[in-house]
Amino acid sequence: MQAKSPMLRLWELGEQYHGGLIRAVLSASAGVLCGILPYFAAAQIIIGLVHSEQDTSFYLFWCCLALGGYILRAVLYALALSMSHKATFAILKNIRERILAKLPKLPLGTVMDTPSGQMKQIIVDQVESMERPLAHLLPEMTSNILAPVCILIYLFVLDWRMALLSLVSIPVGMAFMMAVMANYGKQYEGSVRVTQAMNSTIVEYIGGIEVIKAFNQGKNSYAKFSQRVLANASYFYHWMKSCQLPVSISRTLAPTTLITILPAGWIMYLGGSLDIETFLTVIILSLGIAGPLLAAMDFVDSLAKVGTIVGEVDSILSSEEQQHGLTPVSFSSKDIRLDHVSFGYHADQEILHDVSLSIPSGTMTAFVGPSGSGKSTIAKLIAGFWDMKKGRIMLGGHDLKDIPLRQLYEQTAFVSQDNYLFNESVRENIRMGKPGAGDAEVEAAAKAAGCDSFIRKLENGYDTVVGGGGTHLSGGERQRIAIARAMLKDAPIVILDEATAYIDPENEAVVQKAVAKLVKGKTVIVIAHRLSTITDADRIFVVADGRISASGTHEELLKKSAMYHEMWQAHIGAKDGDAA
Repeated sequence: MQAKSPMLRLWELGEQYHGGLIRAVLSASAGVLCGILPYFAAAQIIIGLVHSEQDTSFYLFWCCLALGGYILRAVLYALALSMSHKATFAILKNIRERILAKLPKLPLGTVMDTPSGQMKQIIVDQVESMERPLAHLLPEMTSNILAPVCILIYLFVLDWRMALLSLVSIPVGMAFMMAVMANYGKQYEGSVRVTQAMNSTIVEYIGGIEVIKAFNQGKNSYAKFSQRVLANASYFYHWMKSCQLPVSISRTLAPTTLITILPAGWIMYLGGSLDIETFLTVIILSLGIAGPLLAAMDFVDSLAKVGTIVGEVDSILSSEEQQHGLTPVSFSSKDIRLDHVSFGYHADQEILHDVSLSIPSGTMTAFVGPSGSGKSTIAKLIAGFWDMKKGRIMLGGHDLKDIPLRQLYEQTAFVSQDNYLFNESVRENIRMGKPGAGDAEVEAAAKAAGCDSFIRKLENGYDTVVGGGGTHLSGGERQRIAIARAMLKDAPIVILDEATAYIDPENEAVVQKAVAKLVKGKTVIVIAHRLSTITDADRIFVVADGRISASGTHEELLKKSAMYHEMWQAHIGAKDGDAA
């Protein structure tokens, strides 16, 4: 299938607002035609002076016509820009909303593999850069090309020889501009890449500033940051420097239409083949050819950018979504079953190998094993964060792919060791578990999670803003708020991925009680390194190298799984060491 042109794709993205853009083009075109009137008026006035016209009303008429054309051009131009900008900003809003609506439908790995700096540049900067092509290019470039075309048609009507002579300097000047524009698309694409690299480094530098300080890596980390910034500046400097001379020559030569018109026209006039009225009219009107064309050429760089801009936006909008059913299903139970599941975050690297297991509804199931063995991956697959290519996962007798994503996400509450809090109040972060919950419900969940007391000690209590990622709170406080959020959601399946990892011993008992309330009567899946927290689990799966090496209760595994026995002994030894 042939790829669509970038401008056509951009036009499709703004399909709902074509009317506003078309009206803007028509208004701008009418304004340009009105803008030609002063040139005609000036030519008639000069002709009148040459013929010693004495009637004041003659000059008054043409002056009023010129003034009226100028005013109409200004009014219509302002109206066109107003309409095009209203339509454009509505389109940009729609595109951003489509991108943000698309992200939750993508596999989690697709989002995680895209650096946050690059994602920010696409959603904010790249979408914003569409404003010029949409709001200005369509009405202004179209109308600025229309004006010289109309003038040239009229000049050909007057005298085809003079019309051709008026064009000589323009293609010569434009040739220098086209030499610049030949590689503009590739150069702009390169500028996007170097800017994305800089943005990603900035985000990484700021996000890791605590580690940089703790390990005294300021010099090395700043060097990388500085190199990216300098590389960005150097790229743009050398790019603009290479364009400076040809652009200057182009803008100098293109408007010099009189270089050919004056000498050639004078010779024709002396020879009697050109009358003075036509000669003067051509001189005046030729001055109105190059200006609009140069203004139109200013938008050629926008045209060259469109391919890269639309490509970046489409890289998200056209990304493969998780394929799930659209019709809500009915659950007779919340049993979970994995049938021969194999999975890798990337096509060339498989993490899980032919995993099959079942988790009965209302039971507590734990996954243990070395780091990187695939425990968290299994939990995230059950939660629906990825789709598998091999095998299937069943929930209540339904393949996960048959369950709409929204309904699937409603079935699970996921509490990990690295929960994210938004830069909102504590109250709103908890309320995200159940958006329609009242303040009383939010506070009840906080009390059940054992975090009401510390929340009330914060500067503004429940209305305290926690900072981006919850940076104004400790790791343990963030974790407890995340548990409160999960409790408020009240989902039938609870997944705890090292949920107490950041909890200090002093508050661990409080959190354990909160977790006990959270999981009461639900299907619980626990990923834990602290084996003492899952000894009461109905079933424990030992995961090693992406496979289930053993399963059973705590007592059964101590007898039949050497790996589990070693992990238990290491855990007991560590606890004894802590006690000592």
